[in-house]
Amino acid sequence: MSHASFDPIERVEVFAVGPDTARGRWADDQPEQFTTTTVLRLTTRDGVQGIGGAASFTPYCFDAGPAETLRTIVPALIGRDPQGREGLWERLRRLTMSLPQPVQAVSVIDIALWDLAARRAGLPLHRFLGSAKERVRAYASTPLMATPEAYAESVAKLRAAGFDAIKFHTWCEPERDLAMVRAVRAAPGADSMLMMLDAEQRYSRDQAMHVGRALSEAGFAWFEAPLPDWDLDGYRALRSHVSVPVICSGNWVLEPALFAHAAATGCWSAARFDVTFAGGFTGGRRLAAIAAAHGLDVEVQCWGFGLTQAANLHFLLATANAHWFEFPLPVGGHDHGTLNPIVLGEDGCVGVSELPGLGVEVDWPAIEAAAFVRYAVDGTAV
Repeated sequence: MSHASFDPIERVEVFAVGPDTARGRWADDQPEQFTTTTVLRLTTRDGVQGIGGAASFTPYCFDAGPAETLRTIVPALIGRDPQGREGLWERLRRLTMSLPQPVQAVSVIDIALWDLAARRAGLPLHRFLGSAKERVRAYASTPLMATPEAYAESVAKLRAAGFDAIKFHTWCEPERDLAMVRAVRAAPGADSMLMMLDAEQRYSRDQAMHVGRALSEAGFAWFEAPLPDWDLDGYRALRSHVSVPVICSGNWVLEPALFAHAAATGCWSAARFDVTFAGGFTGGRRLAAIAAAHGLDVEVQCWGFGLTQAANLHFLLATANAHWFEFPLPVGGHDHGTLNPIVLGEDGCVGVSELPGLGVEVDWPAIEAAAFVRYAVDGTAV
């Protein structure tokens, strides 16, 4: 296809979407979280569209931040060649001299540009990127539950649902969390399940060492976010004293230079990020390449509604050193705005449709009904 066949971007629409769905939390000191999807739809002069969506999680109310930041960014897209993704990625990150932008802002633009390109090519996005696999294993990612017994009961239920791995979000209080670890390890069916613990960056260094040693003895597959992401010295020290693999939350160390420093100096057993936080596919591919250069796999965060999940799943399928899809629970609880949600297969894996681009059949009436911020950059009403 010739360069001339790509008409310039003519219109950009933005929706901040706050559906009235069940709200979970991932630590005892955390209020219930409102999940917002910031959706961006761009259209070229000849009518081809690209779509992206990125999640944000906030207490007390939905998050208008990424959508409002996009007001200050998307005018720079009008009249631009949508093929120039690398140049646009660099340009958009340097537009403002004020505080750092919400990470979703540039990410959702980049995802929409890649979606548009794959749609033009008539290919699912992971094939356009260069597929590494057709399907990827999924693990169940729990919200906070009430008691150790509730977690233990979930093991058999999730095994029956087809999962063979579970990541537990708990109270983030060491002794309560270890009571949960003992309960799930003693649960029926536990021997056939891989298990992980996510501490949401809430432990002290001493607490992380204590829990990490217990998880090593319990045979956990990894210990996630025991410390704040920026405590690189703490992560290095923890890894030197425990045998359980240790990874960060993936929310804060996203600049390629700092990410490379952390990877090179042994902070993590595997890297972690979310494509919708990491600058989209352009940013995510840079980080995955850095991780691979240092012999690290990439664990990908996938919480969010359909567009967020789809972007991360396509990235997983196109990335050789990424192996797990994080399936947010409850099953079916994150399908808002999507007519063809991701479904766990009988093989314990997930894949995508053969539709071009992200392959998401967007329920636009549902998106529009739940949108609390809506605008178009060409000055007309959405």
